[in-house]
Amino acid sequence: MKLTYEGIKNREGWETAGITLPGYDVEAVAEATKKAPRWVHFGIGNIFRVFLGGIADTLLEKGEMDRGITCVEAFDYDVVDKIYDPFDNLSLSVILHGDGTQDKKVIGSLTEAIKAQCDQPEAWNRLKEIFAAPSLQMVSFTITEKGYALKKADGNFLPFIEKDIENGPEEATSAMAIVTAMLLERYQKGATPLSLVSMDNCSKNGEKFRESVLEMTEEWKKRGFVDDGFAAYVNDESKVAFPWTMIDKITPRPSEKIAAELEAAGVENMQPVITSKRTYIAPFVNAEGPQYLVVEDSFPNGRPALEKAGVYVADRDTVNKSERMKVTVCLNPIHTALGPYGCVLGYELFPDEMRDPDMLKLANVVGYKEGMDVVPDPVILSPKAFLDELMTDRFPNMYLGDTCLRLCTDSSQGLGVRFGVTVQSYVEKYGDAKKLIGIPLAITGWLRYLLGVDDEGNKYELAPDPMAEEIRERLDGIVVGDPSTLKDQLKWILSNESVFFINLYDAGIGTLIEDMFREEIAGPGAVRATVQKYLAQI
Repeated sequence: MKLTYEGIKNREGWETAGITLPGYDVEAVAEATKKAPRWVHFGIGNIFRVFLGGIADTLLEKGEMDRGITCVEAFDYDVVDKIYDPFDNLSLSVILHGDGTQDKKVIGSLTEAIKAQCDQPEAWNRLKEIFAAPSLQMVSFTITEKGYALKKADGNFLPFIEKDIENGPEEATSAMAIVTAMLLERYQKGATPLSLVSMDNCSKNGEKFRESVLEMTEEWKKRGFVDDGFAAYVNDESKVAFPWTMIDKITPRPSEKIAAELEAAGVENMQPVITSKRTYIAPFVNAEGPQYLVVEDSFPNGRPALEKAGVYVADRDTVNKSERMKVTVCLNPIHTALGPYGCVLGYELFPDEMRDPDMLKLANVVGYKEGMDVVPDPVILSPKAFLDELMTDRFPNMYLGDTCLRLCTDSSQGLGVRFGVTVQSYVEKYGDAKKLIGIPLAITGWLRYLLGVDDEGNKYELAPDPMAEEIRERLDGIVVGDPSTLKDQLKWILSNESVFFINLYDAGIGTLIEDMFREEIAGPGAVRATVQKYLAQI
């Protein structure tokens, strides 16, 4: 059985394999979408296909939508060549439940895959045509938090952003430049309203997105690439809206075991690939069942009936509280606390690490004790019930196969949100953050992980992170096994408000983290001993 338009016409074979097929005409949906697109998405990797593709699939099944999603890739073009084109843009969703059962379904809502390459006229002009379409209502994004960044930690523009600023809209290469260039096309072809929807894991993601687009617009205006009218269009949220969102679904890298099971069931060519940009992807997506999406209802050109597919559509304050609940307290801080320690302590799988008594206690301290003390309550979701589900059902799910190394990917980009916000909240509530023990341990664990040497002295490879090289240079001279090599290497990092949103020394925990770090580099077994020592104080 082939995962193609032609291949899924053999319905009996798929059903025998326990795989549900779309109940709508996928080819007709694709054609309708190409003629009058309504929903475009940038960043067409795993979570997009299984979650947002699944939402669109549900709405198509219910008759609430008659068009699918136009898929745009602005970073890793191999994804289009290796995962979309060979499979007619179809995807296979594999939901992994904690009891070992699986739900498998072919997703037919992804209708066209486009590489956002300015040096490829056919693709670039097609993208312009899509953005000029009055029918287009929303453009969503899962490009990771770093995709919105224009500047380095020192405040200067990133080199590729500097090039985009100087070269102008027709030579845009970064996601922020590309979307601004496409907004210019929409403005020039009628200035129809549009919503740009970040669905990435960062607090106030819509605000961050808007600031980047406005800054790109302003820089282009200074250089004469755009006029005042375009700047006014982009600044007017009744024309170009940037709704805030909270998204949550744990989506690990594709499992080779599941690939083998699918092929044994008769589905061809299911093996995962690693692209040239180090994207781990496959024709299928394996993920957990629980999922949450809260979206601010700000859509000046209309929107799909998202609420009919389980999406919470709410006001901005509710979205912000939901996002802060998840990203600063319940989920991401625990991932970021335990991921690095898992690597240092020799764990490959996160569910295995969650069975380690010391790590489980650290997770409980970061979440229940320290986070819940300052957690915002979104009302539509209970923070405690949300955390309970994570700790008892989602994190321990062995069938997800989530790795500690994956949880370390791009960690530097989320430290302010995942830890800094809570540190700030403690300073506001208590005058300083000296009551915290778990979060300082978590920050220490991340720094210790960056040394690339585990608790037994073995070396390991670090996960991709845009700041890893810079920070490792700052840690130069530190030797595991010789605490005296720690001088003042941590001060630049721990005082950097671009990283943590707050100077950790001013918050009262910078020196504590230095002390913890010094203890963790004492020699073999020092990491675990240090964690146990400080957790015993709680």
